[in-house]
Amino acid sequence: MARLTAPRGSATLALAGLYFLLPLAASVVFTIDVPGKGLTADAYQQILDADGFLPSLLLSLALSAATVALVLLLVVPAALAVRLGAPRLRPLLEVVCSLPLVVPPIALVAGISTVLRWGPDHLAGTPLFQAFTALQNPSFPLVLVIAYAVMSLPFVFRSLDAGLRAIDVRTLVEAARSCGAGWPRAVAGAVLPNLRGALLNATFLTLALVLGEFTVARVLGFQPFAVWIVGASGSQARLSVAVSVLSLLITWVLLLVLAFLGGRRARISTTDRKVSVR
Repeated sequence: MARLTAPRGSATLALAGLYFLLPLAASVVFTIDVPGKGLTADAYQQILDADGFLPSLLLSLALSAATVALVLLLVVPAALAVRLGAPRLRPLLEVVCSLPLVVPPIALVAGISTVLRWGPDHLAGTPLFQAFTALQNPSFPLVLVIAYAVMSLPFVFRSLDAGLRAIDVRTLVEAARSCGAGWPRAVAGAVLPNLRGALLNATFLTLALVLGEFTVARVLGFQPFAVWIVGASGSQARLSVAVSVLSLLITWVLLLVLAFLGGRRARISTTDRKVSVR
């Protein structure tokens, strides 16, 4: 039975790989094979030379890092508190974190834009007026970080919840506490290393969401990488496809870098534990 299952699994993975890779390969060929010119990378050169490419990409990366930090700071303590101290509140936390799946992004951004328009008119002359101004700073719009953190809550919560279900959190914390560690050290030293996979998955999903999100940023008038892509592609077919391929490759490279760093840290920590045991 196992011998029959393995070839079927390999065939399924091969078909899935062809399903994803063939359209990507066809897109790449379309962008570099120009009739009358042969193979050329002019489409990608136009992207790299276009105004706003690097600033928009750096802005999206900064927004991604801030969003990951914010959403993890919100969800990790809440999930641990519910797991350790108030398990009956888990359904409430799950409902709250799942609400962004029910609210469409266009409805979310409509509410945000309404609040941003209301604030300056009613809070002029107060310290909160400066806060509203800082939220909409074009060089780093914090309002996008807040919106993206809300949108990524369901994915981050599901990843962390699956990771917490796979380990005995209470036993790990009690063991660390019995060794003299305080609550912060017990969580940081005993629980979080065992949640490395869940944290990495949550980071992957948040990064992919921020890099590909268009609606919220476009309606609020900011230009991260996704908005720049749509504006740069214009009506040129090859340039439009080249921009899409480049954005996909950038996302893949970032995810691979995160996976490599996460695996390397896991190997280092495992080696350190073996050395300490010896």
